[in-house]
Amino acid sequence: MVSAGDFRNGVTIEVEGSVFQIVEFQHVKPGKGAAFVRTKLKNVMSGGVVEKTFRPTEKFPQARIDRKDMQYLYKDGDMYNFMDNETYEQTMLNESEVGDAMKFVKENEMVKIDSYNGKVFAVEPPLFVELEITDTEPGFKGDTATGATKPATVETGAQVAVPLFVNQGDTIKIDTRTGEYLSRV
Repeated sequence: MVSAGDFRNGVTIEVEGSVFQIVEFQHVKPGKGAAFVRTKLKNVMSGGVVEKTFRPTEKFPQARIDRKDMQYLYKDGDMYNFMDNETYEQTMLNESEVGDAMKFVKENEMVKIDSYNGKVFAVEPPLFVELEITDTEPGFKGDTATGATKPATVETGAQVAVPLFVNQGDTIKIDTRTGEYLSRV
């Protein structure tokens, strides 16, 4: 059990039959009245964010989230196939369960599969990936003073804004959380 006075960012709790992850919390001690905890909670199943207020003495069961490293094998139609490298057990997830998480992930890369009571609710790609640019327009010499960017397509099919000096065939490093170009490799 976790009391509201012990809330921290990233803690997952069960509230009213749903599982929430604490995104933000703030202990408030007003001049009059009792203290309270103002929180911003993200529903891990639906992704919705709600704001709730609790008394510091309220207690909630901590939700057990299972995170498992799995290898992304391939995409078959709208189904993504993953394999556990320890048991060689394969799991299939549809596009709605995966969301945008796979747009920077190549086949045979490792991802984390998050589940609660056996139900998968999220796929976490690696924080940084290195991908080859398959299509972009050539940059113009002398056009770099403004820090301008141009669109580029990487080998997974995703679009990324890259600096003008990056060319087709270059390998770049991308932050998967923001989808931003970091550097050339």
